[in-house]
Amino acid sequence: MSDAELARLAEEYGVATTYEDWRGSNVRVPVDTLRHVLGSLGVDAASPRAALEEHWARQATRLLPPCVVTRAGRTPQLPLPDLSRCWVEQAGGGWSEPGAHLPLGRHTLHVENGAVRQQAPLLVVPDRLASRPGERRVWGMMAQLYSLRSRASWGMGDLRDLAELADWSARDLGADFTLVNPLHATEPVSPIEPSPYFPVSRRYGGPLNIRIEDVPEYAALEPAQRESIQRLARPLREHARTADLLDRDAVWDAKRAALTMLFQVPRTPAREADFQTFLAREGAPLVEYATWCALAEEHGTDYRAWPAELRDVSAHTVGAEALRRWPGVEFHRWLQWILDDQLAAAQAGARAAGMALGVVHDLAVGVQPGGADAWMFAEAVAPGVSVGAPPDEFNQRGQDWGQPPWHPGRLAEQAYTPFRQVLGQALRHAGGLRMDHVMGLFRLWWVPEGASPDQGTYVRYEHEGMVGSLLLAAQQFDAVVVGEDLGTVEPWVRDHLSDRGVLGTSVLWFERRDDGSPRRPEEWRPDCLATVATHDLPPVASYLSAEHVELREHLGLLNRPAAEERADAEAQVAAWRGRLVELGLLDPDVDPLSDPGSVVAALHTYLVRTPAHMIGVSLADVVGDRRMQNQPGTSDAYPNWRIPLTTAEGEPVLLDELMADPRLAEHARRSLRPLIEPSYLES
Repeated sequence: MSDAELARLAEEYGVATTYEDWRGSNVRVPVDTLRHVLGSLGVDAASPRAALEEHWARQATRLLPPCVVTRAGRTPQLPLPDLSRCWVEQAGGGWSEPGAHLPLGRHTLHVENGAVRQQAPLLVVPDRLASRPGERRVWGMMAQLYSLRSRASWGMGDLRDLAELADWSARDLGADFTLVNPLHATEPVSPIEPSPYFPVSRRYGGPLNIRIEDVPEYAALEPAQRESIQRLARPLREHARTADLLDRDAVWDAKRAALTMLFQVPRTPAREADFQTFLAREGAPLVEYATWCALAEEHGTDYRAWPAELRDVSAHTVGAEALRRWPGVEFHRWLQWILDDQLAAAQAGARAAGMALGVVHDLAVGVQPGGADAWMFAEAVAPGVSVGAPPDEFNQRGQDWGQPPWHPGRLAEQAYTPFRQVLGQALRHAGGLRMDHVMGLFRLWWVPEGASPDQGTYVRYEHEGMVGSLLLAAQQFDAVVVGEDLGTVEPWVRDHLSDRGVLGTSVLWFERRDDGSPRRPEEWRPDCLATVATHDLPPVASYLSAEHVELREHLGLLNRPAAEERADAEAQVAAWRGRLVELGLLDPDVDPLSDPGSVVAALHTYLVRTPAHMIGVSLADVVGDRRMQNQPGTSDAYPNWRIPLTTAEGEPVLLDELMADPRLAEHARRSLRPLIEPSYLES
């Protein structure tokens, strides 16, 4: 076997044979990695020459690519043989010639050349996201919703808490959006995965976020039934008045019991009509998702361990099982209806309160390998590999996120429908979308099953189709899109996204010049969401004290002596303090350790001085919280995604108290003053 032929085969399928690492060095991808990745793409790489010849022969017979993607106002570019004839079957009915007149959406392109007739999906996508009417600079809160409890919620933040946070921050503070963590579907039975970035499904949402008392059928219960439900809630509410770790299992077990009771309540004719309308809109995908949930209750939440006859979503035996378990399937369809209703109410309330955008949802990179989406979309997912990241300065062994990637070719053959369905779910009741690891629309780091993360390689995607699908969904729901483009990004990728109207993400701690000094605010790019930090970084109070270094040392995550790490952390804080003092944003006599609140306010003023279109403010920084929500590189060693919102002193912060307690409200206003002042809104 020739390594050169294997490399050529890999390149034909968009698999990188070399890549540039974080040090700027060129790294050759191991031969075994290339073979494995090609195998996951359905290519037999045992004989590269034979595979190449087969690939070329197949390409020679194809008149069209798997999916034709063209931007609105442009004629599809089709390198067809002479004397070919082509026409478009439009989504709304009718036929036409391919041209710049085609409306946005999915159509079917037909081609005829002699006796050969072929067809392929045709996607017409926006060239660029249109600016929203009256577009101006906006700011908003960023919150990990689960961590934000209230007196009425069941031990975790829920959609009623989201609605009230948005209403308060809009009416009292002038905020224009609320950005929350992913609200994707979690397991239908305990134990519940804590990470919102590792769901069982992105196609549907998590009923864990439902506010029980807001389900209309709750009002129809007899007093004794309502008391039964409240008995389930009381221990959770008591727990919420402490700073103890969140317990998703206890919350879901109680909510599941309450929702089971509510499901039995007869619906009014109007409610039943709404339910049937929802079911008709969602169609077969909702039946499939609900079937997975019903099967998972008996066989576990990893479909790969189910009986063989149930692993194929299209199998007759799966349909028979769904009918046998239909009450359970119907329950899970009903849960999604309830959730959809409360998501809609949160967004409608945010807009009614005066927000320009309202709720901005977060889309995780992927899903669990045995979860509902992996089962439903198996034909569009690559087996035997997972998504991750190559080695970098902070993770020198690379990262394996354990999530199966889309198969580039099969996803395109399906006109990107699974991906577009995921986007539709996230955007339906949103004013915006934050897309985690937006570089994944262009290429992803694939890690072969059983290999270490540094033994992976990049696999390319047709970015016109991926980005086009994103823009198509965003324009349909009149939403802004923020791409998380932190880390190593090919320069042209940021340029492409900017040209298409997708905002980037700029984090203050990372905004440095080539010499390492902090940038001045006017040096920032305008087309971004500007923040101080991310959910993977310490809150400001912790960052200033460098206590995060002690935590990482305790967890064994440091790659150099703790003294060096601490010295570097303190030097970074000193550099930023110096920049803030130089700009007149911070009194030189302020001690960051004893008065972190003044530094938080100065940092927010700094963000206001940048030209960023959007500014995100962490709710944790507003209340002075010190604990990280997530410590990358850990699983059980640190309680990731289970930290409730607290003050600097470790006292729990409930939403009701944040809005009503004069001391907490004044602390919040102090840190937000630069954003609340009218001069900011006029800038």
